[in-house]
Amino acid sequence: MHVDPLWSRAGGWPDLGVEAVDAVLVGIGTHATSISPTGAHATPLAIREALARFSAHAAGAGIDALRIADAGDAVDPDGDEAAAADLVATAVARSRLAIVLGGDNAATVPAALGAWSGAGSRPSDAGLITLDAHHDLRDGRSNGSPVRRLVEAGLEGSRIVQVGIQDFANSHAYAQRAADLGIAVETRAAVEEEPVGAVVQRALTIAGGASGPIHVDVDVDVVDRAAAPGCPASVPGGISAWRLRSLVRFLARDPRVRSIDLTEVDATADAADGRTVRLAALCVLEALAGLAEREG
Repeated sequence: MHVDPLWSRAGGWPDLGVEAVDAVLVGIGTHATSISPTGAHATPLAIREALARFSAHAAGAGIDALRIADAGDAVDPDGDEAAAADLVATAVARSRLAIVLGGDNAATVPAALGAWSGAGSRPSDAGLITLDAHHDLRDGRSNGSPVRRLVEAGLEGSRIVQVGIQDFANSHAYAQRAADLGIAVETRAAVEEEPVGAVVQRALTIAGGASGPIHVDVDVDVVDRAAAPGCPASVPGGISAWRLRSLVRFLARDPRVRSIDLTEVDATADAADGRTVRLAALCVLEALAGLAEREG
C-alpha cells in the first residue's frame, strides 16, 4: 500500500495488557455449526487486514485520541464457548466497548454472555439489539439459534429488539415465536424509511429497560446483497450499507452499549474487491467513532 506520513492507517493496534483502554477487538471465528458451509473463521483476520485500507479520521469524532487494543482470537470458539466468553469478559472489564469480530452468528452467544459477565451483570438484567434480516430463533445449536439460546440463558424477550427483519427471509413459526417471547421487531421497511436516530432510540429504550448492559449483534446479512455478497444469507433489497454504518455509529454512542459483534461474513466467499469484509471493517470504525462521540 502507498505510504503517506500525513495519512495514518487504521488498525494495527497493540495487544491488550492489564491497563484499561477505551476499546478492545476480540476475534471469535465460529463456523463449525453453520447451517450452510462457511469460511467465517477466516473473517477476523480479514477484517483486521482490511482496516489498513482506511484511516482512523472521522470528522468531529476524535478516534485518534482513543486507546484501542486487540485481545486476539478465541482458540476454539465452537468447541469451547466458555473460553471465548471469558476472553470477551476480560475485554469488557478493561474497556468501555468490546468489538467482537465473528465468525458466523453463533459467535453472538459467547460474545453477549461474556460481555454481560465482564460488565458485572446477568442475562436477566441485560438487553440485546440485533441488526439482522433473521429472527435467529431456530431450535438446536447453529448460527440460526443465538437469540433463542440467549433467552434460554436468562435474557428476557421483552428486552430484545430485532432491527431489519425482512420478508421472505423468515418463517411464520419463527415470527410467531418472536411475538410470543415479546421481542420488538423493526422491519426492513421501517429501518430504511425512518430517521436512524428514531429507530435507535426506540431500540435502546427497550433493550436498556432494566438498566443493564446492552449487546449489539450486527449480522451483516441485513444489508442488500449487492453490498454484502460475502454473507451467505444476504438478500437483494436489504438495508443500505450506509444505513448499517449509521445504525452502528448511533448505537455505539450510548454508554449502555458495552459490546458489539460483527457476524455472518464469510471472507473466503467475498467478491473479488472484498466489499463485504471492507464493510465490516468500516463498521468497526463507525463503532469507534460512536464511542469517541459519547458524552461524559
